[in-house]
Amino acid sequence: MDLSHVATFIAAIFGGPVLGGIVGFLGGIYAGYYFGYVMGSLGLLSLIGVPSGKALTGLTAGLLYRALRVNSRLRSSLLTVPVVLVSYVPECLFTVAYFRHMVPLFYGFAMEFMIPIVILKAWVEISVISLLMGALNGNHGFREFVERFLGMRRAL
Repeated sequence: MDLSHVATFIAAIFGGPVLGGIVGFLGGIYAGYYFGYVMGSLGLLSLIGVPSGKALTGLTAGLLYRALRVNSRLRSSLLTVPVVLVSYVPECLFTVAYFRHMVPLFYGFAMEFMIPIVILKAWVEISVISLLMGALNGNHGFREFVERFLGMRRAL
């Protein structure tokens, strides 16, 4: 199970969309390398595509949190779960486009058979992460630690 998006969501929730996107991209570099060179055969395309998709999730999460003002609401931990789930939708669509269009464009062969495997695995991971993020966002000690680490203050 890939839990690299835990860092992405922490950065997006507490640091905003730019930090969420950066952390998502950085967290995706290893996954892109692993699935592109070690376990897969997509090489450089995977090293670019996977981090880009993960950055999209961080950016989306940060934008949604900011737009919905989740962290300033009384029950922010409960709202975290659906917001985290919805934040993955753009990456999910990007992943489908990646296998359906980008892989054939760059390599001349389709890998559409990978779509249900990758998407199902990702939704299971995001579901688990959404519950974890709800619990972390509801933990005052954790929130204070992250806010201090990021040098932020939040009025509740």
